[in-house]
Amino acid sequence: MHGTPMDQQDAPFAHLALTLPEPFPLDCGEVLPGITIAYRTYGTLNATASNAILVCHALTGDQYVAEPHPLTNKPGWWGLVVGPGRPIDTGRYFVVCANVLGSCYGSTGPLDADPATGQARFQHFPLLTIRDLVAAHEALRQELGLTDIHTLIGGS
Repeated sequence: MHGTPMDQQDAPFAHLALTLPEPFPLDCGEVLPGITIAYRTYGTLNATASNAILVCHALTGDQYVAEPHPLTNKPGWWGLVVGPGRPIDTGRYFVVCANVLGSCYGSTGPLDADPATGQARFQHFPLLTIRDLVAAHEALRQELGLTDIHTLIGGS
């Protein structure tokens, strides 16, 4: 692994963020000095690493797909779909939901400090494309060692 996983384990769910210290090039031509990708996992990866399901959230969503958000206490946005005995059964599958780059829910975004100034970037945060968001998710997939994705699905 090249990144640094930060685990604040809270059974039965894992509160996680992955920090990639390498420069992260963006489609707009700017480069972020490193990124953090917040994500949640549910269930257990099997021995052959073949039971991974990646869940993508809607643009204004977050990674808390199957349990209340710890800050807002808002219920998981897909709690009826993801969980033990549900259509995406966490007893069978290892489910990963990553927060998108540019969000305010733990991944690198406009509220993070610019290393050059120490101040939040706000409107000076680089413009992101869908390709940038996918590249961040792909970096997470690689860091987690998920080579065989069973299903990629989203709520929007």
